[in-house]
Amino acid sequence: MADAFIRWYRETAAVSVLDEQAKVFKEHGIALAHPVMGAATVLNVEGDAVLMRQEELSRLLGLRIAPLTINWWFSADTNVTDAYAYEPLGCEIQTFFLDGLHPEEVEHVESAVIAASVALDVPTRAVIVDRRGISDPDDWDSLTLYDGEPAPRFPDSVCAQEQIADKILQTSPGLQKMKGRGGLYRLSPAHPV
Repeated sequence: MADAFIRWYRETAAVSVLDEQAKVFKEHGIALAHPVMGAATVLNVEGDAVLMRQEELSRLLGLRIAPLTINWWFSADTNVTDAYAYEPLGCEIQTFFLDGLHPEEVEHVESAVIAASVALDVPTRAVIVDRRGISDPDDWDSLTLYDGEPAPRFPDSVCAQEQIADKILQTSPGLQKMKGRGGLYRLSPAHPV
């Protein structure tokens, strides 16, 4: 079993959208700056937190030279780890790892990601929500990046562009499709697990 996660695929913006995303997340009780240290935290290759000003982090993300892993904060002791990567096909991917969070914190992360996917001026391809960790985040790359096949097991929900949603519906019976905001369609089991 994989870790619980939310994976957000979106088109690459001309400039980093970190500042706009941070504003939306803040409205959902999730801060980019550590509440005590007052700076963003980037994880280095050893997993140690390196403090960084938000402006510098935004600049680094805008360079698109390497993946970065950052923390978002609920409190000084509670964080969600976010692996931020770029694909050469013009797509940005953020994977939020949900392990160790309480169910209400997971709800806040999901709400923040969905709100940001609608609020930002960058088209979202898909948001994959897998609270149970029944799939692996990379399982979704084929479908969202390369128009390939959907992952073998459907997670808790998917919000996606219509062509992606329709492809999932073809291979995963028993799903309901509802029109959402921002031109996205939400897929979820017709009978929740």
